[in-house]
Amino acid sequence: MSVPISYLSVILIWSTTPLAIQWSGSDVGFQFGVAARMAVALVALLTLLHFMKIELPWHKKARRIYLISGLTLYVAMSFVYWSAQYIPSGWISVVFGLSPIITSVLASLILKDSQLSGTRISGMALGLIGLIVVFMEGMSISNTAMLGVAAVVISASTQSLGAVLIKQQQPDLHPIAITAGSIAIALPLFILNCVVSGGWPEIIPMKSALSILYLAIIGSSIGFPLYFYLLKKLSPERVAIVTLITPITALLLGSFLNGEIISSKVWLGTALILIGLSIYEYGKYLPHVKKWKIRWLQRPL
Repeated sequence: MSVPISYLSVILIWSTTPLAIQWSGSDVGFQFGVAARMAVALVALLTLLHFMKIELPWHKKARRIYLISGLTLYVAMSFVYWSAQYIPSGWISVVFGLSPIITSVLASLILKDSQLSGTRISGMALGLIGLIVVFMEGMSISNTAMLGVAAVVISASTQSLGAVLIKQQQPDLHPIAITAGSIAIALPLFILNCVVSGGWPEIIPMKSALSILYLAIIGSSIGFPLYFYLLKKLSPERVAIVTLITPITALLLGSFLNGEIISSKVWLGTALILIGLSIYEYGKYLPHVKKWKIRWLQRPL
């Protein structure tokens, strides 16, 4: 697949995923929605591994990677699926727009592989202000909406933590193998949630069933490998542009397809988050940044 088609596909998948998450659990329960998605995705991924003749290693390092990825996947998915019951789908994509910043901060703390310049701190501050604006809108709607936003923050942070911890392991496994192995670890936990909560529906409506299949096949089995393909072909800065586009498209899709109301506060919070992310990712290219960064680093402690 060509790079432009892959790029547009990732934008489309990431834009539609929040709405599909909401639809997949609306009539069957979010516990069943996520468990069914993971079960179908695992079957699809194992099928891909078989036909593409990709090995699924199970040595000590591989098991450690699967365990880290699987547990963080379980926590991240549990929180985001729960939150989808109480907040508009577009809000999920807006908060996840902060993922590159969260990942970079965690990498600087855990991996010690980056410095936080004054420009990046400014971008983080703007993104945080935007998140606070979205929180305020959630508080004005209901306490559960506010908790829903908080749950998405936890989900995005957990996903970012998993990415950093996996990078720390220096994985040499195929992305599809990592995805399949992590889902194999997480799936029993999702099924246990269904058993404990009694979340097995008697009837699965067509809308929920199609949403689950879309998330499993397109979102998990195709979207993840495409993202890693882009990381191999393009610079991280160009791939990061995806996170500047999908919050807008997700909000518009939620409004058009799901009748979600987008308030002025949400648009303001989204704009602040995206501007902050832009400064964080691309502020180093501004002419004055290099000199200002040197002065900031040389100031007395």
